[in-house]
Amino acid sequence: MINFLIENEQQVRLGVFLGLLFILAGAEFFAPLAKRKTPRPFQWFTNITIVILDSLVLRFLFPLLAVGIAHYASETNIGLFNNIPLNEWIVFFISLLLLDLLIYGQHVMMHKIPLLWRLHRMHHTELALDVTSAVRFHPIEIIISMLIKMAFVLIMGIPAPAVIVFEILLNGLALFNHSNLKLALPIEKFLRTFIITPEVHWIHHSDISSETNSNFGFNLCIWDKLFRTYVDKPTFDYPEMRQGLKEFGFSKPLNIIELLVSPFKNYPIKKDG
Repeated sequence: MINFLIENEQQVRLGVFLGLLFILAGAEFFAPLAKRKTPRPFQWFTNITIVILDSLVLRFLFPLLAVGIAHYASETNIGLFNNIPLNEWIVFFISLLLLDLLIYGQHVMMHKIPLLWRLHRMHHTELALDVTSAVRFHPIEIIISMLIKMAFVLIMGIPAPAVIVFEILLNGLALFNHSNLKLALPIEKFLRTFIITPEVHWIHHSDISSETNSNFGFNLCIWDKLFRTYVDKPTFDYPEMRQGLKEFGFSKPLNIIELLVSPFKNYPIKKDG
């Protein structure tokens, strides 16, 4: 199985992404968490265009990406795990946990450091989450994120299979927890014990500052609970929750050009905020 993933990485990742994208998009029709506020064609065109742009930028700037760095570290014995005698499966599962902790820490950093927040806030301009909101990130943020991940993979000697599996899990769970999907209560309660569900992550996209600065996890809930950034319930129920940022207003969604230039502009608080 691991060898299959390594040999067919791109096809598997794309297949999982597209499969979950359309499955979750269909599920949103039948069991929405809240009424849609943004026209689906506009939202999909905007967010899918952004992820295509992000992918092209990464491929142009970083031909190896994190998986290539993992192969390089293994071949040259660089990194912690390539120089200590541990069972490969123990290394694999520890690597998944460490990568998830890295993403949590990076997400916190994006909120706490003003310069990085100017990049990350583009993700929070979404007025109503749906499955495509998972890929709504500024290209410069994607570059920074990849640099951090590549450095971590190199320093720790994360094995390539762990990087591939983590990327598949991260992409899949991001699509899931950004989706406008209402789960049955027993299922939602069970899942949020371990992973970030839509109801958990939607709180992070609330326009209330204390909620925006909570629930930073993408995969596992343990980091938010461990570092006390976990919020269990929103101030307003999901159908009444307002998403977005006050400085961008809540009357209409931003177009692609406005999103791409937003880190370089100052925005006064809008009257409707």
